[in-house]
Amino acid sequence: MGSTFSLLGRDFEVNPMSALLTILGLWALRGIFKTVRLLMTPSFFPQFRTAFQPLGLPGSFLPTTSWTAGLDWNWHTRRARQSPLPPILVGPQAIWTSNIEVARQVITGSHKTSFYKPAWASQALLIWGMNLVASDGQMWRKHRRVFGPAFNSELYKLVWEETTRTYKDMIQTDGWNTKDVVDVPVAQNLTVKVLAFMVIASCGFGFESSWATPASTDGLLYLPFASFTEARMARDRLAAFMQAQIAERKVDVAAGSTRADAFTMLVKANQDESNKYQLDDEELIGNIFVLMFAGHETTAATLAATLGFMAIHDDIQEEVLAQIISVVGLKGEPQLEDYPKLDKVLAIFYEALRMFPPASMLIREATEDTILTVPNPPGEEGSQSVPISKGTQIVLDMVGAQYNPRYFENPAEYRPSRWYGLPAESELFTAFSVGARACIGRKFAALEATSFLTLLLRDWKIVPLLRDGETKEAWGARMKDARMVMTLGVATDIPVRFERRTHTG
Repeated sequence: MGSTFSLLGRDFEVNPMSALLTILGLWALRGIFKTVRLLMTPSFFPQFRTAFQPLGLPGSFLPTTSWTAGLDWNWHTRRARQSPLPPILVGPQAIWTSNIEVARQVITGSHKTSFYKPAWASQALLIWGMNLVASDGQMWRKHRRVFGPAFNSELYKLVWEETTRTYKDMIQTDGWNTKDVVDVPVAQNLTVKVLAFMVIASCGFGFESSWATPASTDGLLYLPFASFTEARMARDRLAAFMQAQIAERKVDVAAGSTRADAFTMLVKANQDESNKYQLDDEELIGNIFVLMFAGHETTAATLAATLGFMAIHDDIQEEVLAQIISVVGLKGEPQLEDYPKLDKVLAIFYEALRMFPPASMLIREATEDTILTVPNPPGEEGSQSVPISKGTQIVLDMVGAQYNPRYFENPAEYRPSRWYGLPAESELFTAFSVGARACIGRKFAALEATSFLTLLLRDWKIVPLLRDGETKEAWGARMKDARMVMTLGVATDIPVRFERRTHTG
């Protein structure tokens, strides 16, 4: 039975099923017209037609196929150099690009820009409050103003020294010093523990800890690192802990504290600002969450991938070892002053980061009709001016950029020599993003990775921990796939074996 309504003095009966079919028919007709328009519209980017926008519903829950782009489509098509046009059925108009020159035009810290970061694109990073990574425009400049002084030489010295201390503590506590072979079934567990203790406990909060004993602070002892996003109780506990730490740091700073951990440095830099630029407590917590908790996870994952690549590239491992011995010696302890001379050690970490860039995509939206200058394909000189309509999303495919043959010869090949001889802060390395919005924790991560790998590779040879009947090639193949959760990382556990090098006695 239908319902009736009156219009201009006449009664009309409406059948719900007929109304629904009419709506569906109009929606399908709209899709047909949209498809025809797309086919007739000239494109300045390689085309990938998709039924649904991969960053929205239902596209983000669908697998990548020939007719739709799933959330991880850019990983699956990283060699195809494709970019989707506006979705045929559902989703806003969007252009995906893996061109770094375009990225530099769109990602900017300047207030004179035609692009902004939409709030929905950073929603997952706002669990604890606004922060440097999620903010944009004037808000970003406010956060960046506080962060600049906090990331300084004192903090970097602490990172280097604490990484060295943590490595030595690990060797002693787990009995590696009495073993010739150590099997680690999941390399990720090892690197997460190294960086969780070192970064969060020592360099993050300034707490004393050891490999065997967690930090002697009740709040940190019970922080649910593996499941803090799963329960309200965990969130409340962490929020209370962070509020107490901020109050404690404010007192320490007022008393002239010389602590160099990131949290204290951030609070001090914030206190030094005028009221106009100061962050509130929620913003301080938001920033510590992003840098310490999310940041250490991505660094740990990349470090584990580095160990995996070393296990299947004996020649590279030996080449890096030769540099380590020439700089540090067989028994010496690496010093912060050695960091610039250990470029090959940093290179193996950077190349793993290029292969598995955690920030797989960066999203911006046009605030007005504007123009992008897009370089012509490789081999063709010049560029084209591409009109961009207000509201158009520009999705910077960072996976595609790191696998783009425009920038990297044989991009699917793990080749650390790409970075040999380059300054550690070179803008040619773009996996940390580009320009003013590049990751502020870049040097922090580079220092801890270089310090840890220098000691580990000098003392131990890394080889694959094979399954029964498994070949080295098969082992390498299964560790080269990735999966997308909040960030991109190796899809499987990385099992490795450490064999003591004979020169260490």
